[in-house]
Parts: sequence; structure tokens; C-alpha cells
Amino acid sequence: MSGLVHPNVLFPADGQLRSIARALYQTVANLPIISPHGHTDPRWYALDEPFPDPAQLLIVPDHYIFRMLFSQGIALEDLGVKRLDGSPVETDGRSIWRLFAENYHLFRGTPTRLWMDYVLSSLFNIEEPLNSRTADSSYDRIAEKLRQPEYRPRALFKRFNIEVIATTEGALDDLRWHKMIRDSGWDGRVVTAYRPDAVVDPDFEGFAANLDTLGDITGEDTATWSGYLAAHRKRREYFKSFGATSSDHGHATADTANLSPSEAAALFDKVRSGKADNNERRFFRGQMLTEMAKMSLDDGLVLQIHPGSLRNHSPSMLARHGRDMGFDIPTRTDYVGALKPLLDAVGLERNLTVVLFTLDETSYARELAPLAGVYPALKLGPAWWFHDSPEGMRRFREMTTETAGFYNTVGFNDDTRAFPSIPARHDIARRVDCAFLARLVAEHRLREEEAFDLAKELAYTLAKSAYRL
Repeated sequence: MSGLVHPNVLFPADGQLRSIARALYQTVANLPIISPHGHTDPRWYALDEPFPDPAQLLIVPDHYIFRMLFSQGIALEDLGVKRLDGSPVETDGRSIWRLFAENYHLFRGTPTRLWMDYVLSSLFNIEEPLNSRTADSSYDRIAEKLRQPEYRPRALFKRFNIEVIATTEGALDDLRWHKMIRDSGWDGRVVTAYRPDAVVDPDFEGFAANLDTLGDITGEDTATWSGYLAAHRKRREYFKSFGATSSDHGHATADTANLSPSEAAALFDKVRSGKADNNERRFFRGQMLTEMAKMSLDDGLVLQIHPGSLRNHSPSMLARHGRDMGFDIPTRTDYVGALKPLLDAVGLERNLTVVLFTLDETSYARELAPLAGVYPALKLGPAWWFHDSPEGMRRFREMTTETAGFYNTVGFNDDTRAFPSIPARHDIARRVDCAFLARLVAEHRLREEEAFDLAKELAYTLAKSAYRL
């Protein structure tokens, strides 16, 4: 790296530690990228069309960016974010880019600043800091690059050295873009992941209609508990036919339950009829996590749990712009008690992998590391959203390694929507992990040869193995 990003970024200031970290990093810097969890659009790879203008590529789809700008009083409409009611929003990419550039100083010290500087420098060869003065020149350079064949999605996929990337689709998705990718004969490996929130969360908009649709596309009677479970099994198999190796669950809590079949059927009937109260709907979500874990024992899908986010915190913004607009806020999360029903049922299974993520850092050392450090089924996901950052990565390693070790984690997971930032996120993770390993070597807590082994494990092997890729 050069220009906007210093070659020693994120390495220790101490000279001895920096030398060790740099030596470790040089062995992993160019390893292929394993991206087992993300939200890039599969149609990019299917159609392989030129990306739109710089603003549509880098700003409009990325809530990491526009949530910060919105917090400083900049309207999402002025950033090109669509409204549900179809009201007009800014569509001129240059105007959006200028507004972003004029306010780029707001990102000082944030991981978003690191990612963006990395993208501007390494991908578009921009060497000057982004600001109002350089807004037009940087826009023109990026726009010119995006017109070139080597900047199309499939070419960038190869340039980024992506070995495999997983997108995330809802249970009702027909996976048409994945089918187009497969039928095209392209050798880039893009797989899907099963995200059933819309048909397991009674509070999801249109839940009852979603269940009807689930029944229609599977031929199962989703008015009954047995038919509903059978429909999930069919959809999971359909997703597996397009490469899925995992399911993904974004529940508000980590609550699980393990009811008898008759009790579960009675709860489902109440939820299906719309008569369940808040506690019963919460209990149903918990039951479904356990059901999904049991299904994973049969079909091998890795179960990912993303609890602890109060999603769509602002009802006004949800009504205006829809879901995933940066208003998902971390909450305190219990894991020890909440996961016990699931762990009592399947936690000792060696052939099951349940990956736990969190937005509640206070649970790292107290709950998550001890749980993953003893239950064979559990692994820890090092980064998600707010913790997809240098300081979050450091804290994760510091608070979990002593109890859970390295091998009860699953490498780095980039939770990204902006395709160009994927290499930046992985590079940052590799640098942070090498810095952490360097300290263990310097303190004689780790032999140097072990650190070199671990650097590769953390950057590549653990994710590939845990997600069965």
C-alpha cells in the first residue's frame, strides 16, 4: 500500500514488535480471501455489468457511511438513499460524492476512514486526501476506471484474490442470480446463505403472508407445524444446491427453547393465528433457533447467530426508508442462560458448528469465551458490524484467547455491502492479528514458528474449515 495508507498502519509503534508483526504479515498479505458471510449483491457477479457511478458504488448502499453523515444532520435523501413512498431523492452521483467529500473529515479515526482510504489508494490510485477541493478530480478518476473492463465485478473478484464469497438471501428468494452465475460457466465461486428471518420471526413485516408464500414454493402445508418444518428443510436443500454451507439468523436476543413436538405445535398455531403475545413470539424465535440447529445436524449447514441488535430503532426511519438504514443498535445480551436449551439439546455434538457473534463486548470474556471453550458445537465469530474495526478486533483477541484459544474462533468475517471494501477489511484484520501475535512472541508466550502458523490460520484456514468451504 502507498499514498493514503501508511505501510505500517496498525502495526505496533515499538520497533521490535513492529518488525515481528511485519514479518508475520508478509506471509499472509497475499493469501486468498475467504468471505463466508456478507451482503454483496449476487446480480453483480451474474450480470457482470459495469458498476454505476462512484456514489452509487461506494456511498448509497453502505450504511457504515451514511449513518455517520446522517448523525451530523445530512439527510439520507441528499445521499441518494431511496424512500419507500417513492418521493424524489438525489440521483446525481457527482452531487452525492461532493457532499460526501466535503464531510469526509467526520470519519477521522473510524474504521470507515481506513477502508475508504484503502479503496481510493489501492484500487483507484488516488493519492490526495479526499475533501471538497479534490471531490471532482477523485470522482472523475473513479468514474473513468469503472468504465474499464478490468473494473467489472468478475474482474475485480479475481483481482481481489477472492477464493469464495457467500452472499445472504432470504428464505423466499428464488436465487435467480445464483442460477445465472452457475449457468454462465464462470469459475468464480459465489455461494448463498440461508437467512430465514422473514419466516421465523413473528414480528417481521408480512409474517403470515410470508408463511403462505413459503408453503406455495415448497408444496408444504405451512399452516401446520410439521409442514412448516418440512418447508424449511426443502428450502435449506434448495439453498445447498446453490452452494450454501451456512444459515444466518439475526435475532434480537440469543434466547433458545427446546419444547416437545406437541408444545411446539401449539405455540406455532398461536403464532400463526396472530394471537401470540410478546413473550410467546420471543419464545417461538428461540424454539426456531433450536430447530435450525437440529436441522444443521442433518444437512451440515453451519448455524450463525447474530443476536443483540435492536433493529430499526427509529420507527420513523423504518417507515421512510425501510430496513438496514444504520439504526440497528447494540443491546446487552445474555448467552449463558439464553443458549442453554439449545446447548442441552445439541451443544455436545461434534459434527455441528454454531458460530456466535455479538455486539455486546462485555460478554466476550465473561460468557462467550467460556462457552466456546468447552462446548464442541460452538465457535466465535471475531467481527461483526461495530466490532468490524481495528480496536474491536484487538479487544476480541485479548478477551477471548486466554479461555477459548484461537481454534474456537472462525477467522475473519467481513460483514460488508460495499464490494470494493472487502480487501481493505481483510487486510486490516490480518494486520491486527499479526500485531497481536507479535506481542505474544515478544513476551515469550508463543514461539515464533507457532505465530507464523497461526497467522495463516487466522487469515485463511480457520474460516475455510469452519464454514466447510
